Amino acid sequence: MESRNPVLRNANERYAHDLQGQAGATAPMMTAEQLAALYEQPAAVKPSERLSLDDVVVKTGGLFVVLLVGAVVSWNIALDYPLVWIGAALVGFGLAMVNIFKKQVSPPLVLAYALVQGVFLGGISRWYDVSFSEGGTSIVLQAVIGTLTAFGVMLALYATGVIKVTGRFRKVMIVALVSYLGIAVVSLIASFFGVGGGWGFYGVDGIGLLLCAAGVLLASFTLALDFDAISQSVKLGAPERESWRLAFGLLVTLIWLYLEILRFLAILNSNN
Repeated sequence: MESRNPVLRNANERYAHDLQGQAGATAPMMTAEQLAALYEQPAAVKPSERLSLDDVVVKTGGLFVVLLVGAVVSWNIALDYPLVWIGAALVGFGLAMVNIFKKQVSPPLVLAYALVQGVFLGGISRWYDVSFSEGGTSIVLQAVIGTLTAFGVMLALYATGVIKVTGRFRKVMIVALVSYLGIAVVSLIASFFGVGGGWGFYGVDGIGLLLCAAGVLLASFTLALDFDAISQSVKLGAPERESWRLAFGLLVTLIWLYLEILRFLAILNSNN
């Protein structure tokens, strides 16, 4: 089953292509079931080299440690050196594109992405905290708790089968994500002209909060697609090295989710 996260989708497609090659260059495209059967043949990845869920968990945990190191450092210097975390945002975007489209996953580049994004998140979180936290309640802490809660809830819903990643689910997500991206781009352009007090459409009364809520929901449901992509990679016996790419994909989604929640809380506080 296919994820809309380009990182995880590319990982599955890349491994499917490798398995396809074992059947010969002229073999027709195979279904997931046929690929799974092919994987059982002796020519497939050796059992000791196959991807496991533990591999993804360990790599994801390691990336979060690296991200937190960058975030802590940036949090403490953000107000004095804002160009550091602003520049980190641009560098992080570049590293994300390289990691997404690089044919062979590169652990050093994935680790570099986590560190740079940590610098960006630490800086922008500090700015949000100073600008919008009120009454001693930190919106950054609230956003972190919200992100972890959303992750836990979506994992539980997926694991118990409450949320099933079907063809219809994926199609609805595609339409929703493309639509949201279009709105976000137009909103960004509108913000340059002062719409919504600099927030774009997100700062327009109740409409803005609805858009923010939609962003949080979309990022949350994207986690279900990512969980499914990881599950399929494990079932297909993908190489262990792909755990770096899968962990990177989860990190991308969680960063997006955190930023959506942070913006929602900031706008909510600014309207009070």
